[in-house]
Amino acid sequence: MIEPTPDERLLQTRRAMSLLEGWGLAAREIADLLELPDAVKPRQLARFRHQEAFPDDPKVNRRLAYLLRIEDALQTYFPRNPAMRKLWPRRANQQFGKRAPVTVMVEDGESGLISVLSHLDCTFAWDLTGSKSDYSQS
Repeated sequence: MIEPTPDERLLQTRRAMSLLEGWGLAAREIADLLELPDAVKPRQLARFRHQEAFPDDPKVNRRLAYLLRIEDALQTYFPRNPAMRKLWPRRANQQFGKRAPVTVMVEDGESGLISVLSHLDCTFAWDLTGSKSDYSQS
């Protein structure tokens, strides 16, 4: 996998912060969801909006990747309704035991991110099952 440049990391950080704040998450919830290192205090999250990229940590990078794929999936799910992209994650959903997807992500951590992404993106769920086929051998 190709490592993103510092400018790409900063853009990813800004996208994620905008997404998470758009869902109404508090600083503590954002820090917990991304599993930011203990050295990053919730009151310091403002610096990630404009000036600094998230720490280059494998856990943070993996969770950031899930969030950005969720954002992409929401754009596919609601191509003409940007308001629903912010509303859907905050609404109770039968799929998640009547919990809101954002609650699932915050409370369940990485497995919650995976559950929400699997619900929105069938290709991600397909890949998780190990159902990838190698068509080059046909």
